[in-house]
Amino acid sequence: MKKTAVSLAIAAALPALASADTFTFYGKANVDFQSADEGDGATTDIESNASRLGAKGELPFDSGVKGIYKLEYGVDIDGDSEETLKRRNLYAGLEGGFGQVIAGRFDTPMRLAQKKVDLFNDLEGDIGSVITRSENRESGHVQYTTPAFSGFTLAASHISHGDEVIGQDQLGRDITRDNGTSMSLAYDKNGIYLAYGIDRNVEANDWNVQRLAGQYNIGPVQVGALFEEQEKADGSTQDGWMASAAYSINRWTAKAQYGQSDVVVADAETYSLGLDYKLSSAAKVFGFYTDETAADDYDRSYFGIGTEFKF
Repeated sequence: MKKTAVSLAIAAALPALASADTFTFYGKANVDFQSADEGDGATTDIESNASRLGAKGELPFDSGVKGIYKLEYGVDIDGDSEETLKRRNLYAGLEGGFGQVIAGRFDTPMRLAQKKVDLFNDLEGDIGSVITRSENRESGHVQYTTPAFSGFTLAASHISHGDEVIGQDQLGRDITRDNGTSMSLAYDKNGIYLAYGIDRNVEANDWNVQRLAGQYNIGPVQVGALFEEQEKADGSTQDGWMASAAYSINRWTAKAQYGQSDVVVADAETYSLGLDYKLSSAAKVFGFYTDETAADDYDRSYFGIGTEFKF
């Protein structure tokens, strides 16, 4: 395994994790120069789009079971705050023929059920903007994932919110957040991906969310779609959907995405167009345009050009 100078420095500081077969230091730097019009005229800025640094690995045991871990932090490359690092996926656990068990802070099975249907993930056209509220990364999280069987995988997690206070009632008494559960069943084989996910008490108390996602790859073409329904504690329901398509030729990839939703804001409609140019297997330049509209004069548009490097 090739090592960067930084990974060697970390390995020297952490000799227990220094095995070349079990330790990987990795990262991603994604930055764009962006013009944003959110209703008050266009402004320009530099955006760091989920740039990150992390360490991950595994520790084999004699029994055939191995310990696994990931320590990942977001990096705001152009941030004004002194808090440069932000927690992302942080966990430790065990993996073997029985499947995988991990505990810590990480993405829910519901979130991961969308796989890569969202072609503008981490950019302004991310489905977390107006399509869904359920792209959650939770602490107090224990998850079991089965081994793949004929393309099928089941993931189930328990999320302990403890005595987390989320507000107060009319009498000034604390309202605590209930423990939550998240599950997904996915099929991934021969270029076909299908998944169903559910959340219970994850976004808020007595909120139930279900999601269907699908993706199909054939040659240079990838198409995907997602549908989601959210039921709140008062019994009201909102839903949203989106569809995406990508076409790759040589080093170029053209992307398009469209969706409608009432989940985040009423009568939301969003579309994005993008073009990537691959410089290497670990680097690309990209451009995108996103337009979002909704009720109550919600009208936003974004245009950006940027670079992404992975290591």
